[in-house]
Amino acid sequence: MSTKRKRRRFTAEFKAKVVIEALNVESSEAELCRRHNITEEQLSQWKRQFLENVATAFEPNRKQPDAATERIAELEQLVGKLTQAVDMQKKALDWIASNRSEE
Repeated sequence: MSTKRKRRRFTAEFKAKVVIEALNVESSEAELCRRHNITEEQLSQWKRQFLENVATAFEPNRKQPDAATERIAELEQLVGKLTQAVDMQKKALDWIASNRSEE
């Protein structure tokens, strides 16, 4: 029996902290990766993303997502899940009804 490893998710704050540590060059990247239990490939990807987007930190009208925007996104995801659940129930009821009529 195989077990699936759950994919880890890292917060933006954690990624930024690790990238800043890597850019400070206080320790080797390999040591940093071992300490935070991440791969060197992952660290390289985070550094690339960080450096590509660093200029946006100085944009004057940079919009930060507020609590309401985040809540709307959560609710939109919930609506999508509920819509799928209702569709599945409708299909199940149609299937049950069609099987009863065949009897």
